[in-house]
Amino acid sequence: MKAFFEVLEQLYKKVLFGATLESDSHDYIIYLNPAFSDQDCSTTASSECSDTLGVQGKCQPSSLSVATISVAPVCLQRCPEMSSARETVLLQLTVIKVMVTRILSVETEFHAKEKYREIIKILLKSSDVDSKLTCMFQNSDKLLCHMAAKCLALLLYFQLREKITLNNSWISFCQKNLSEYSESDKVVYCLWTLTAVIKEIFKDTCSQKTEILKQFLTPFHTLFEVFYNSLFSQHFENHKDTSKIINSLICFLELLELLVASRIHLKLHFTCQRILFLKPSCVLDVITWPVPAFVKRKFIIFIKKCLLRKVGEDLCRGSVLAFVLPDRHLDVDLLALAGAVLQAVDLGLLRTLSVHGKPSCFGGGEVQPGRERVPGPDHVVLRAASLLIIKSLEIKFQNCASANQMKVDLQRFMSELLTFLKPHLQPSLQSHSHCEWLSRVFIEQDDDMLEAAKASLGIYLKLTRECEATESLTQEKEMWNHHTHENGYNPHCIFLFLLKNIGFDSTVLLDFLISSETCFLEYFVRYLKLLQKDWDNFFTICKYFDVTESRDSINICGCIFSLVQDKSSNQTGPSPLAALGSHRNAHAWVSWASDAASEPVNQVVMSEETHVTPQANSLSPTRASQSLVDYDSSDDSEVESTDQNLSSGEQTSLYQEAMKKIQDTVGTSRNKKELSLEVQSRPLVPKESNTPFSVDCDIAPNNIVSEVGISYRTVKCFEELQGAIYRLQKKNLFPYNPTALLKLLKHIDAIYNKNMNRL
Repeated sequence: MKAFFEVLEQLYKKVLFGATLESDSHDYIIYLNPAFSDQDCSTTASSECSDTLGVQGKCQPSSLSVATISVAPVCLQRCPEMSSARETVLLQLTVIKVMVTRILSVETEFHAKEKYREIIKILLKSSDVDSKLTCMFQNSDKLLCHMAAKCLALLLYFQLREKITLNNSWISFCQKNLSEYSESDKVVYCLWTLTAVIKEIFKDTCSQKTEILKQFLTPFHTLFEVFYNSLFSQHFENHKDTSKIINSLICFLELLELLVASRIHLKLHFTCQRILFLKPSCVLDVITWPVPAFVKRKFIIFIKKCLLRKVGEDLCRGSVLAFVLPDRHLDVDLLALAGAVLQAVDLGLLRTLSVHGKPSCFGGGEVQPGRERVPGPDHVVLRAASLLIIKSLEIKFQNCASANQMKVDLQRFMSELLTFLKPHLQPSLQSHSHCEWLSRVFIEQDDDMLEAAKASLGIYLKLTRECEATESLTQEKEMWNHHTHENGYNPHCIFLFLLKNIGFDSTVLLDFLISSETCFLEYFVRYLKLLQKDWDNFFTICKYFDVTESRDSINICGCIFSLVQDKSSNQTGPSPLAALGSHRNAHAWVSWASDAASEPVNQVVMSEETHVTPQANSLSPTRASQSLVDYDSSDDSEVESTDQNLSSGEQTSLYQEAMKKIQDTVGTSRNKKELSLEVQSRPLVPKESNTPFSVDCDIAPNNIVSEVGISYRTVKCFEELQGAIYRLQKKNLFPYNPTALLKLLKHIDAIYNKNMNRL
């Protein structure tokens, strides 16, 4: 036994380093053939053992130095120590796994790879190794079962690559165990093996992925649907040992994710790949089951990834995801899934979803003795549930033509979402803008935050296009703007909250633009196109941000739509909400929601005075752009460093001057009458106001406000971003052609300067 194990160890080392094997291929089979195939490691069919021992006595690999091969017994039931038998089988499985991995690797030397390929083909043909590995699934040793499943998955994939017909015993094993749900461990290992094979197909770099997957799924595509119905029809509370059904749920969910991923990326159209879309309520129901929180979390995240078309993105190498072609059939499937999600929400899904309990932490959720657990909700679930709703609404609205129906649906589902979020957000959204929900929920997850922002922008643009065709009266446009703030999807508010969260740091935006892990480029371009057509609305909202920053507890959006409610008591001037939609005449409310970026922007007339300056703690100078360029010489670096220092010094000086003037002004006007604020319909920044919206400070000089207000800081951030992109492009370091993006940024800068010159 010892000598046999030593030979096997030497073979393992050679294969691990990709060395060429010199002996005849048949000589190695005896060392790779698993010695037992029964349920218990301690027993083996005596005939199998004698056959193996006989073969072993006939030949010995000359390249492996073994002194006494005749004393290396394979009949493992004779071994007095069970651990020796177990270790031998584990090493055999490891050698097979490494050998197949070497065959699939492009780094393996050609002659060594051909030798390994020949050995594995002989092993598959002569020893019925598939059946032996399948029998190991019944073993009580979990490690042995796991290694057998990994080894079997690689052998199955090898057969697919080499166009070898799959073993009928393996197919029968799957058909028997997946025909209906059972609590047997064999079901879990069957699902795990199927999943591992599909993962190998995804990871391979060969061009025949689709054909290989088609060959593999053909015997099982109807079987998966049967198991899907059987598994999700179970009553969880009726199971005594819930661990088995939980394991089956997790394993099948991983398989289901790969089936959906292959539907998206490999363009196959088996029924089993569409099970989720054909019967989405089955998966959604699991979220309401009394299962552990981590199971619900996995299912919610899975559905979210499906709606975002991000299923399987970690398995696709290179830039495959960036070139996914449009798929009309997939669009129909996603529409069905989005409709099912919204229906579940309408039936009370969020009300039954608990986000309390152990939060998910890096390294586990347990707390060391003597330490207190930090209370709080599961933010992973909060983010996923929020994105589920906002993305489902976007998908549904893309296929809806009724503006009124979209408004009703949006109000209903956003109200449900905000009600769900409010108890978990501190401080509560009641004292903040409703539009702030997005940045606060997704503050720790950039990619999801930008997906939510893009979906929200898509909803806004779709609704705007539909409203333009039906709404013409100023009052209707007032209510439209009121609707965007009340339901938390105004694109300007959302973008400004995003900029505030990153401190108006252009380098963060640059990182987003360069990164392929977020959709920021698409979102940013669409927002800039909107901004250049809707600058007056943006500027008005900026002024409300400035006012709110001067008083910590003012509700930005609340002050906008509360003015509509008090309109009857203020008849001396137009409503501020009207200004959001009627800076131009009603008939000139052009289609600024379209994607065209080249339309001329209407001139905006601005008053000679400005709104109240922001609060002191928000007037910090804009950060100087941090260079990401490798300079050719120190001269380039010094020039930019000097410019940044001058810019920083000017901003700091300006900041100090503004602070002094604001403090002096506020200090001398504490006992004076409070000033009111109103946005007139034609002058964008009014001289005075009669509305009940007021602040506890005087109006500062317009030159100070224009330099430290939200609009200035936004445009300044854009300028820094534009400069950084230009420097990277100049040195061929930018990953794509940014010409169109730079054009948009320059246009925004020109609009701002034109409006500032009119003050």
